[in-house]
Amino acid sequence: MIIGVPKEIKQQEYRVALLPGGAYQLTKRGHQVLVERGAGVGAGYADADYERAGARLVDSHAGVFAEADLIIKVKEPLPSEYPLLRPGQILFTYLHLAASKPLTEALMKSGATCIAYETIEVNRRLPLLEPMSEIAGRMSVLVGGYFLAKHFGGSGVLLGGVPGVLPGKVVVLGGGSSGINAARMAQGLGADVTILEVDLERMRFLDITLHTAHTLYSSESHLMELLPEVDLLIGAVLVPGAKAPKLISREMLRHMRPGSVLVDIAIDQGGCAETSHPTTHHDPVYVEEGVTHYCVANMPGAYARTATQALTNVTYRYLETLADLGLAEACQRQPTLIGGINVMAGQVTHKAVAEAHGLPLIKPLGA
Repeated sequence: MIIGVPKEIKQQEYRVALLPGGAYQLTKRGHQVLVERGAGVGAGYADADYERAGARLVDSHAGVFAEADLIIKVKEPLPSEYPLLRPGQILFTYLHLAASKPLTEALMKSGATCIAYETIEVNRRLPLLEPMSEIAGRMSVLVGGYFLAKHFGGSGVLLGGVPGVLPGKVVVLGGGSSGINAARMAQGLGADVTILEVDLERMRFLDITLHTAHTLYSSESHLMELLPEVDLLIGAVLVPGAKAPKLISREMLRHMRPGSVLVDIAIDQGGCAETSHPTTHHDPVYVEEGVTHYCVANMPGAYARTATQALTNVTYRYLETLADLGLAEACQRQPTLIGGINVMAGQVTHKAVAEAHGLPLIKPLGA
């Protein structure tokens, strides 16, 4: 099979979908690997590294799409890439289709089979999403604390406090992978941490794991009690494949102190606050109702080398199976891949995406 690795063109996206070591393994198995020049530079992998691994460098973005049977990316295609996809081609990347009907419709029109990392589920876990959730969760506390600084318009609260001064208050909505990692980082800084969660078994796990953090059943009334005192609010809710629920209204934000910070990790799924809209690493924040919003849709891209290594650790075995066996047999050998198919033969094949956009749903071929 011919596997194509285009350079990511999303603004300030420096990750790459395949390491040189992965390219080496694929070429050893008899596959051709095409890598766009400069694709790995942002993550610290030079073109020469891919050449030594046996990959062929391609000068143009369109050239990778034109030749490859299987396109592996990090982020969803942008409008300029829509026409590059074709029937019979496989696209393997993060898609987050529930947050974008235009993208969903463009992928349907392309005729390509589009497999989303974030909807491959194994034993109620999302193994291809977890590493990025872990990075985003840890990063949320770093950026949240940074923008609490007074010269950025923040309240001037140091999350860890100092002797004789109480620490800042951090509230985390959701106790999944990103939520628990946010809580661990905030706890490590010495902040006062509360996690809101609806799954009672998960709360028991959090209570045992995070010894000094508080757990609280997630409800609007409980959140309203916390908001007047919170310094950093982290939205870490996730419904697999679906749009994030809007848990924070504009009216609720008005109860927060001026200069407090909201980090909406769920922004790539539409965001969990009514006031959230996507931002970039170049221009990451804006202020609504006196609250600084950080809503960067590709947070892990800031730490591109770590994120690339963590991502390829979990995606490579699926990629190898697809390349070795083709889609149909790969799905038979690895049935969890079926859950990753969001669009196929011009139709939506994932229930949460179909429901988000009011589109017909079909079963993936062979499912």
